[in-house]
Amino acid sequence: MIYLALLIGLVVFCMWAYKAMIDIKPQVNRPKLDQKASQAIDDLEGRLRRHVVALAQEIGPRSVYTPDKLKATVDYIRNFWEQTGYQVSAQTYKVGGVDCENLAVEIPGKTKPDEIVLVGAHYDSVSLSPGANDNGSAVAALLEISRLFSETSTIRTLRFVAFVNEEPPFFKTSNMGSLVYAKESRKREENIVAMICLETIGYYRNEPKTQKYPFPLSFFYPDTGNFIAAVGNLKSKPLVKTFARSFMEQSDFPVECAAPFGFITGVDWSDHWSFWKMGYQAIMLTDTALFRYPYYHSMHDTHDKLDYESLARVTHGIYSALGRFLLP
Repeated sequence: MIYLALLIGLVVFCMWAYKAMIDIKPQVNRPKLDQKASQAIDDLEGRLRRHVVALAQEIGPRSVYTPDKLKATVDYIRNFWEQTGYQVSAQTYKVGGVDCENLAVEIPGKTKPDEIVLVGAHYDSVSLSPGANDNGSAVAALLEISRLFSETSTIRTLRFVAFVNEEPPFFKTSNMGSLVYAKESRKREENIVAMICLETIGYYRNEPKTQKYPFPLSFFYPDTGNFIAAVGNLKSKPLVKTFARSFMEQSDFPVECAAPFGFITGVDWSDHWSFWKMGYQAIMLTDTALFRYPYYHSMHDTHDKLDYESLARVTHGIYSALGRFLLP
């Protein structure tokens, strides 16, 4: 009887886990993009490519171990935002005697200024890697989404942040840029209602068996790596579902959703983790990095590996979803 009860309990738990963490993708009629959207995506494709080339090829590996490259990246991001019309704020701290900066710009909300929607991406790369996909693709999207919103009035405050020191050996340490930032946000009692982390979003494949997963997710998701993933933890599941719905209502690009336990490998591998630690709802948008991308954290993570058409479609979808859901 004990074993039977344990078996029944296990079955019940598995059913609950599946419905609570895996089977959360909204049922939405996907749109057919009109000519205006198609033209916007075409324009984005060239712009995104130029950003990635600048970061990965012209600047190259960028971390505290190459401080000149790190500063060049900061200058690139700051100059773009200033030329777009933003006032750039910097949160500066030192690591090993090197100045490290989180850069931010924002559009103050008109009627709900205390509600902050934060979109972030880290701009450093792992040592010796050009970091085209990790995380040049996400920085490029961050810059272009901010450009698209630059002349927009928003109800909530919309903030864009470029984080330093996400990569090892700083990941999940006190020197991680997003953790420094999230701690200060909590200290200031900022009401960040949603944090959207952009992480490694530029690589897509249409062939079967191009997608892997940490156990046990491979039982529930497709083996073709042609989608963007919206990933959260259980606390952030409402944000996963609502953002995914908004994305799916505005974009025809494939998307998958998950809100599993945080201990599953890869679920917390980016800057959204820092905001979880500070009690905020946060999700990661990703092409799943090493579970799809064969050049992850290597010298071969170069600008020619990316799928810029898909990156443009994803970027346009994120922009449109923000406009529809987070900034109604």
